[in-house]
Amino acid sequence: MMEVDSTKRFSGLADIYAKARPTYPDTAINYVMDICNLGADSVMADVGCGTGISSKLFAERGLHVIGVEPNHDMRQKAAAVINLIKPPGKLRLLDGTAENTTLENSSVSAVLCAQAFHWFAADRALKEFYRILKPDGWTVLIWNERDERDHFTRAYADAFRKLSEIDKVEAKHGTSGIPLLTSEYFSKGELTQFENEQVLDRESLILRAFSASYAPKETGIANRLKEMLNTAFERFQTDGEVALKYSVAVYSACRK
Repeated sequence: MMEVDSTKRFSGLADIYAKARPTYPDTAINYVMDICNLGADSVMADVGCGTGISSKLFAERGLHVIGVEPNHDMRQKAAAVINLIKPPGKLRLLDGTAENTTLENSSVSAVLCAQAFHWFAADRALKEFYRILKPDGWTVLIWNERDERDHFTRAYADAFRKLSEIDKVEAKHGTSGIPLLTSEYFSKGELTQFENEQVLDRESLILRAFSASYAPKETGIANRLKEMLNTAFERFQTDGEVALKYSVAVYSACRK
């Protein structure tokens, strides 16, 4: 199978991604604010910011957030988020990559990568983060990872396993944060986990499934996936809703 350029994997998915992807719990966001010593005047680079889901959460807490995103479709969708943030003026967007953010040396208090670091060249990205961070700045990597101890969440993943490359892509999540914990550029590395869930009706469940870059594109296979997800929905729904359960992995480390 031909490897897809990671900066292009989500082309054409921006609208569905913005509608269907889970956000992050307050407990995790507050933890990042605390461990990174962030306040209203702090500057954060949200690298691989996508449609701005994580950028919005921190901008609404008063941080100056710079969203760095190489995919044009995703960046355009994130631009719409700017007008929703109160107070205004807390988010701006750049066309850049993790390995070349285009930001100035020692210009940000924190670097955030939410659901994105596994797409990056880890060593080069961490070197770039070191360059743009202020002394004692922090890098934080976050993933919503499915908690398959939950029966419905397991059934959701099993449907994908039969029809897609889900394990090839998502197997990276579990170990992708380790380079930060062992990097020569960072210290005080730590992994902390939080609980999260995404409550979905039937329509939003299908949207969530097809927001994934590995969701099948061929019509017959896509229809088979929908059938399997509808079967799981009928089995586990309560009052027309199901819940995907997540464990939120937060990797953090301080610039040496």
